[in-house]
Amino acid sequence: MIPQIIKINKIDNVVVALEKISSDEKLYLDGKEILIPNNVAQGHKIAAINISEGENIIKYGHVIGQAIAYIKAGEWVHSHNMKTNLSEAVEYNYKPKEFSIDKNLINIPTFLGYKRKNGKVGTRNEIWIINTVGCVNTSANNIAKICNEKFKMESFDGAFSFAHPYGCSQLGDDLVNTQKVLSGLMCNPNIGGVLVIGLGCENNQLQSLLKLTSNVDLERLRAFNSQDVQDEIYEGVKLAGELFDLMKNDRREECPISELILGMKCGGSDGISGISANPLVGRVTDLLSSLNGRIILSEVPEMFGAEQQLMNRAKSEIVFQQIVKMINNFKEYFLIHHMPIYENPSPGNKEGGLTTLEEKSLGAIQKGGSSIITQVLNYGEQINERGLALLEAPGNDGVSTTAMTASGATIILFTTGRGTPLGFPVPTVKISSNSDLYAKKSNWIDFDAGQILTGEKNMNSLTEEFVNLLIDIASGKIKTKNEINGYKEIAIWKQGVTL
Repeated sequence: MIPQIIKINKIDNVVVALEKISSDEKLYLDGKEILIPNNVAQGHKIAAINISEGENIIKYGHVIGQAIAYIKAGEWVHSHNMKTNLSEAVEYNYKPKEFSIDKNLINIPTFLGYKRKNGKVGTRNEIWIINTVGCVNTSANNIAKICNEKFKMESFDGAFSFAHPYGCSQLGDDLVNTQKVLSGLMCNPNIGGVLVIGLGCENNQLQSLLKLTSNVDLERLRAFNSQDVQDEIYEGVKLAGELFDLMKNDRREECPISELILGMKCGGSDGISGISANPLVGRVTDLLSSLNGRIILSEVPEMFGAEQQLMNRAKSEIVFQQIVKMINNFKEYFLIHHMPIYENPSPGNKEGGLTTLEEKSLGAIQKGGSSIITQVLNYGEQINERGLALLEAPGNDGVSTTAMTASGATIILFTTGRGTPLGFPVPTVKISSNSDLYAKKSNWIDFDAGQILTGEKNMNSLTEEFVNLLIDIASGKIKTKNEINGYKEIAIWKQGVTL
């Protein structure tokens, strides 16, 4: 029989509904019968015991807020009777934990990837058209379209342009951020060739941008300003043709799975995400970490309330201090704009059962498994060290995932309880937290982690099934839904003044 509720940690004083529960139903918890007086939607919380006003509410074994009224055992627990405990000022202490993982959890195969000159490995072999400024977006799109009609070969996965509105009328750090991300994208291992198109009069000058790209393969780089040529479409297709000729001899080679660079993201989370999809992705993080791979975890505001757990996993005092700085800088960013740091979860998150930022964060960081954190990356910085890295970027799906791609991610693992069609420059593997979403939006979702809730699969077998899918995607045997649908977009973090 499918369990209706789950108690995640033995010290929790709430349970989570795994399916919709009608009012006046009787459930059994810890050998006791409890009456459910309200209708409770899937993913929402139910009091496991009587909870007094002002008492902390515990989920995942950690405090996620406090009761603002007396809550009787069996009652629905949500925004009407609980609130966040978060405040701006927090003192952090380094309490390092040992990292351990069962390396025999799964038999890890190799994958077929494209080895690059800098030693990294791509999962695709594509031409990326990078714009210095939004003025040339349509030109870049037209060049990509012609290239895809004109260039055909087995080892060529397509030409793609990525529209954005920036590069002109930007100043200071805002312009620097745009340049960092664009230069980072130019270095992604999934690129077999990169074409950079400028206009000529923008603040983000072409030559200034190119100076930032120290990791790019110059043999596979072409660039021009549209104001300097007679026909920018003709010029773009001609230069892309030169790149295509260089890519003709590229072939996939057998590589250990540790050569994947994975970005971990959750979007449209629900109360089930931290039970199914995120822990599944966390298993993959731990597996790759144990094999000396590279993993990127971002969404800094969705670490608030769970940051101490991450800090305790820093490999050194230096990395601990870097995490503290990243968290405090982000809180300062909120305060400068007169925003409370707990202005989260979103309306969709709340409808899915998440009440406070602490609850959302404790579920979100499970994508990082229990791995040691080896480095902290600034926005736009490339990942080079192996292990789990934290990346400075907001929680916004487009901005954070673009940032991970610019830092070198060759595949994004994207968990969701609500669903989204959004996709990014690299293969974006959508993982549903619940089976209803998978059934409803099979045109968006690549994998159903909800199988763990029904008892159909245990976490070990689900992990093995997922890793096999991941290998096929990385090897180019299977395209993700975002690739099939043609959803490949970027978003750049806008912080400063626009003239």
